[in-house]
Parts: sequence; structure tokens; C-alpha cells
Amino acid sequence: MNPDELQDLLQRLQRGEAPIETVHADLMDRLRAQPFEDLGFARVDHDRAARKGFPEVIFGQGKTPAQVAAIAGTIVGRGHTLLVTRTTPDAFGAVRTAIPDAVFHEQARIIERRSGELPRGSGTILVAVAGTSDLAVAEEAAVTAEVMNNPVDRLFDVGVAGLHRLLSARRRLEAARVVIVVAGMEGALPSVIGGLVRAPVVAVPTSVGYGASFGGVAALLGMLNSCAPGVAVVNIDNGFGAGCIASQINHL
Repeated sequence: MNPDELQDLLQRLQRGEAPIETVHADLMDRLRAQPFEDLGFARVDHDRAARKGFPEVIFGQGKTPAQVAAIAGTIVGRGHTLLVTRTTPDAFGAVRTAIPDAVFHEQARIIERRSGELPRGSGTILVAVAGTSDLAVAEEAAVTAEVMNNPVDRLFDVGVAGLHRLLSARRRLEAARVVIVVAGMEGALPSVIGGLVRAPVVAVPTSVGYGASFGGVAALLGMLNSCAPGVAVVNIDNGFGAGCIASQINHL
């Protein structure tokens, strides 16, 4: 129960609009619906929006289309914004049956439906991407930030192998309030951008690279060892995590 609902119940009692027994029963009914809804295979955390500022996000990988659709239906049924990550076209088909206006972002592997309940971020989040092979992770970050109601700018194919491509976009970098940098291989791009901008940089290592990249471990270690100040690092291929923390910064 959010503070507004509790205040409404107390005001009804003070105004004498309902006997205390009725208010008590109403209060217990609402409390029983919190903080989660038990679907048997999942317990949907409806109170998360009040605690964290954004509703529970569904991690679609490993779930059946029917499971994703059932959880999505309960989230939307409570009036919350829907965000499903690492999902599939089959899951989208199941979700769209129950939620016709849901949207599928194929490259990002995200299903979303926005409720309009979220405050607008105060600045622009720029997503800088080293190479085209990193786009799936970058789009996961970008769409996540957009669903969380942030203006997002995308800067593609600006890896350090051609540094002039990055420098040509210097004004866009400097205009951002937060910069998400997505890179595989040796993971050098966040260090370069971190040395150019005042904004915080959220670095995302990807599993893109040849054998010695060790599935993104080389990029991860390179980013963790960045000499540029103001660079934070999320897990390998974790575009959602980057979009989420960038949104939190942008809403401060």
C-alpha cells in the first residue's frame, strides 16, 4: 500500500464516512494484496514500484511464453509499466494476446508497455557503442532507459580503432547527464570517454571478441582497471543493469 492509499483510508475514518469495521476490512484486503501476488510458479512483487521507483522487471530467459504472459498480465493489471528483458518473439506473441498494446524490441530482446506513471529524467542518457557487434547489449540498455522515462541519445560505432569517429561527436558526449559505454574486445572505450566528459560513465563489457577476450572477461577487467575517474562497471552483457543505474542517476 502506498502512502496516498493509507492517507485516504485514514481520512475516510476521520470524516465518519465509514465505520471503523469497514475501514479495517478494507485495510486488511489491501494489505493482503501486498507485497506480492503468488502465481504458484512466481511471486510478483507489486510493492517494488513504491520501494524502488520502478515496478518489478521480468527476466524472460528460461521462462516459458505462458509464464512470461501470466506475470506480465498481473503487472499491467495493477497499472504498472511492463518491462520484460531477454525475451523471445514467442513470448511476445503470448503477452500480446493478453496485452494488445505491448511492444517488442527485437534487437534489444525487450517487451514493454508504458503506463505513464513515471517521472521524467532530468537530462539525456547517451549510449555510446564501440561496434555494431555490441548493438544487442546497447539496445537493451537504451530501451531500458527509455522505458524508465529518460531521453536517450544513441552513438553507434565509435570504437577506439577509429578514434576520430568518437571525437567528431564530442558535443553530444558533453551534453549528456549520464553516458553508458558498451564495448567488447579489450574494453578500452569507457576509459577514453571517461577522460573526456564530466558526466558519470556506466561501462558495459560485452562478450564480443576473439578467444583471448574470454567471453568478455578481458573487457570487464580492462574497464574495472580504468584510470579515468567516474567510471563504474556492470556485469558482462548487462545492458539492463546499465540502463537501470543510469536512469537512477538521471532521476536524482
